[in-house]
Amino acid sequence: MEAFLDSLLGMVALPKVGLPAIFLISLISATLLPLGSEPAVFGYIKLNPDMFWPAILVATAGNTIGGAIDWWLGYWAKLALVRYHLRRQHRQHEAEHAQHQRHPRKPRKPALDAKYFRWMRRLGPPTLLLSWLPVVGDPLCTLAGWLRLSFWPSLGYMAIGKFLRYLAMTGSLLWIPDSFWHSIGNTLKAWF
Repeated sequence: MEAFLDSLLGMVALPKVGLPAIFLISLISATLLPLGSEPAVFGYIKLNPDMFWPAILVATAGNTIGGAIDWWLGYWAKLALVRYHLRRQHRQHEAEHAQHQRHPRKPRKPALDAKYFRWMRRLGPPTLLLSWLPVVGDPLCTLAGWLRLSFWPSLGYMAIGKFLRYLAMTGSLLWIPDSFWHSIGNTLKAWF
């Protein structure tokens, strides 16, 4: 397992691959896998300061596509659950009909999210401006698909939020002097 991880990290090494590695890491980190893309973006920009805007845009694109994947996962999970409930309801209805020989009734669609997440349905796609938040951002994208919020506006708001996150985090990390990071590193070395 360790050899596999070493080869995987060697394959996406920033100085060798560059922007495709940023895209891949940003895409994977936007899915439900726990991976942060900010250190990779910061490291790449630190090594190549002239690539600030391309790296920010590529990271935003990868992270937004990952958010779109989350949206579609939520959408298809909701469809699968509704179909499951409809099939179960239909089987129950057929069993009752065979047992009682009554006139068949048309099965009704279950109300799965009538009382849940009203705030997100009420506010709509603009809630996805918060999709950049750690821990809740990726499930928020999945929830948007589950609630069947409009895809393209949702994608637009995801992109805006993720772009502002990369811009703010990377910009602030670059403005902090290197001596600060070295002092933190030396402190951590002393502790461990």
